[in-house]
Amino acid sequence: MTAIDDMLADIAHRPFKLPAGQWKYYQEWNNALFLHWTIPFDILQKCVPEKFNIDTFDGKCYVSLVAFTMQKIRPKYFPSISFLSDFEEINLRTYIDNDNKKGVYFLNIEAEKLLSTFIAKFLSGLPYEKSDIKRTDKKYSSTNSRKGFHLETEFEIKQELKDKTELDKWLTERYCLFLNKENEFFRYDIHHKEWKIKAVSIKQLKLNYKIGSINLSDKQPSLVHYSDGVKVIAWRRQKA
Repeated sequence: MTAIDDMLADIAHRPFKLPAGQWKYYQEWNNALFLHWTIPFDILQKCVPEKFNIDTFDGKCYVSLVAFTMQKIRPKYFPSISFLSDFEEINLRTYIDNDNKKGVYFLNIEAEKLLSTFIAKFLSGLPYEKSDIKRTDKKYSSTNSRKGFHLETEFEIKQELKDKTELDKWLTERYCLFLNKENEFFRYDIHHKEWKIKAVSIKQLKLNYKIGSINLSDKQPSLVHYSDGVKVIAWRRQKA
């Protein structure tokens, strides 16, 4: 059994069934830092297309910043090319439930490498843009000069969470990505094994992110997570 066969057999944690047909892309989301904030519904709603239903947990809406290392991204029958397929990424996302499919909608996506940014945006349609990103095992920094976005954080990774809460799972176990491209609405289905998440202590956090009426600037997150990462397969996008 290959690693992907093993992944496809591991589906008990999914909130909905695997999609039909063959997967088309492989990628890895490694060394992921999750910062989560609660956001009032009326503020968030202005930043999300009406087509997409904002998901809530105990009546609360969430926005999350996820800083991670994208690696080995490639089409199904081709090898990855490290100078294109490996790069740092930061996405700012919220949570959607359309047709009983729980996924995420990206409010913003930033990537470290200019060429990777261009190719990812061209192929996926997702709103990638270039940012100056640097990281070490315990630090992550990013400056998006065009938008004035900035992230600087230092953190300490703690033990794995053996007993995840329902909120932990709700925030991480998402198996599709929703996209609005020129007023056309799409969904990318994805699959991976259940996230293994760790506690993390934030030692320093300087943040400047403003999108519409959402202002996360120097606002402490409601919850934080860390994960060593997951291997991911994705299907072609389809109309949502």
